[in-house]
Amino acid sequence: MTGMFGKIQGFVSGAKMAETFKLQGRHFIVTGCAEGSLGYATALQLLEQGAVVSVTVRKNSAVIADALRQQLAASYHPHMHAFDLDLASYDSVEAFVQAYKTAGLALDVLINNAGIHLDLMSRWTSPTLSGDGFEIQWRVNYLGSAHLTYRLLPLLQASAATSGDSRIVNVVSQLHSRGLNSEFIQPRRPYNSWNAYGQSKLALVHLTRSIDRHFARDGITSYCLHPGAVYTNVADKGLAGTGSIAAVRNALAPIERFFMKTPKQGAQTQIHCATAAKDELVSGAYYRNMQVAVASAEANDSDVAERLWLDLQSWISQSER
Repeated sequence: MTGMFGKIQGFVSGAKMAETFKLQGRHFIVTGCAEGSLGYATALQLLEQGAVVSVTVRKNSAVIADALRQQLAASYHPHMHAFDLDLASYDSVEAFVQAYKTAGLALDVLINNAGIHLDLMSRWTSPTLSGDGFEIQWRVNYLGSAHLTYRLLPLLQASAATSGDSRIVNVVSQLHSRGLNSEFIQPRRPYNSWNAYGQSKLALVHLTRSIDRHFARDGITSYCLHPGAVYTNVADKGLAGTGSIAAVRNALAPIERFFMKTPKQGAQTQIHCATAAKDELVSGAYYRNMQVAVASAEANDSDVAERLWLDLQSWISQSER
């Protein structure tokens, strides 16, 4: 019965499964691996395929490590590493990169899965700021992930020099279409948390294309993707504090789950981009349902992408002082 339900749900949600490859000797980082998340499902599947996987959560990574071990055969346990990483904190990103290097781990694939989508009911009338003064969704979804990517490029370059195949996979959203290039330069729109979310995801699409432009010649390819409508814990956080609305959502959860992808189903496009044969993928492209899809027209402006890339380097340089 469970198998039949899963097949029906997969048909309704349009879920496809990525081809399975043996990944022994390949090293992955997957950010945002709380239980019930896309990251958790991604990490579990990569580990089951023989990869060495480092998972990150904002805090209490040992708890996630224990949860993953309980779902894995003992032979896979040594292949899994867990780290705390708060993408809203410059110091946390720096500390993670140092800890990862100290552990002596190589890196073949970075999957920037972590992200937040807050204020789903659009109650905020002004930005909620990170500790260092950035709109919180921009800080986590784009700036923190871009900072992490920049710091890990030397490890990816080292692996690419040997294998010719290192990758960066950015989990974005179809909501990147709510972002506008003009807002990067001179914001004019009244604050709306959904637009802010879309702005952060548009920036990640630009980052994907900047990596392709600057590093594909070094063997580092990059991909971004929309995972589809997935039932995860993201909405729980986005509805926190809404009282009766959150209660109604919880009551209707079984119906919502039926029409949405499971985390495992939702993880397949990022797994495809991370593991499929390199010559079957298009570096710099936007993917959906494991196929190249059309991104927002705003994503095609290479000048804006380059400006964001240069601004990132400048911000990191200033933060080092």
